[in-house]
Amino acid sequence: MTIHQEVHFKGTPKDIYDLLLNSARFQAMTGGRSAHISTHEGGEVSMFGGDIEARNVELVPNRRIVQTWRSRAWPEGIFSIVRFELQADGTGTRLVFDQNGYPQATHHMLEDGWQKMYWGPMNHALKHH
Repeated sequence: MTIHQEVHFKGTPKDIYDLLLNSARFQAMTGGRSAHISTHEGGEVSMFGGDIEARNVELVPNRRIVQTWRSRAWPEGIFSIVRFELQADGTGTRLVFDQNGYPQATHHMLEDGWQKMYWGPMNHALKHH
C-alpha cells in the first residue's frame, strides 16, 4: 500500500524544507513535543517526543527529502519510506508526498495523521511566519 498526497502551501520551497528539517521550528509547529532532526544524509531524526524515528536517506535542499520513517508503536525493525517533493508553482509550493512500506493496518491512521500532524500545522506556521 502507498499513501500519496499533494498539498499546496503559501510559502517557498525553502520555507517548507526548513519547517521539515529545522528541529526548533518543527517542534514549535507541532505543539512543542521534542524534535531532534539531523540536516545531513544518514543523520538520525526523532520527532513527537520520540514517537517517530527516522533517518535521512536523501536531502536535496529546497527540493526533496527522503527518509526511512517509523512509529515507535510498530513492530521492531519495520521502517517505511517517506518522500517529500517540493515544487514552486507560482503561488507558493506544491508538496508531493509518498509513503510506502508501513504496516497495512495503520494505513488510515497514517493518511489522517499526515493531514492533522503535518499539513495543517505547516499551513498555520506559514501564515504566521
